[in-house]
Amino acid sequence: MQILERVVCLIDGLSDKIGRFVGWLTTLMVLVVFYDTIMRYAFNKGNVALQELEWHLFAIVFLIGAAYTLKEGGHVRVDIIFVNLSEKAKAWIDFLGVFIFLIPFCVAVIVSTQGFILNSWAVKEISPDPGGLPARYLLKAMIPLGFFLLIVQGLSEAGKKFMVITGYQRKGGK
Repeated sequence: MQILERVVCLIDGLSDKIGRFVGWLTTLMVLVVFYDTIMRYAFNKGNVALQELEWHLFAIVFLIGAAYTLKEGGHVRVDIIFVNLSEKAKAWIDFLGVFIFLIPFCVAVIVSTQGFILNSWAVKEISPDPGGLPARYLLKAMIPLGFFLLIVQGLSEAGKKFMVITGYQRKGGK
């Protein structure tokens, strides 16, 4: 069980580092949006590359930040029944949910987007808009990376729930 706890701590540590990185990316995104808005509305100067950078940053924040959000319990859940259950029952629901819903969904996304992403890399896809950003294929590579990180964090969450189910007392936090 101590090995499981170490693996959980390792994965959670990785998610924390990614969460800090995503936090800085979010700050950068806010600054880019602020600058773009000022330029467009105060000086009537638009920039296609800047607008694309905004949604590229948002896509990266969303995809890469999903695992950290899962770790922090920030995903939406329906608590109508869940809130009244015992900790062990909640742990069972979360544990099974990782293997019945989260991992199969993530694998389906990774598999179903593979052709889309490989095609983008094969043609070195760029923005179709004049003045847009190059290397759109790099952004598309974030799709499997984000869902892989979500699977890894899901396994960490399942490990934590397994420890609750078995009554194991963790040494390092929640």
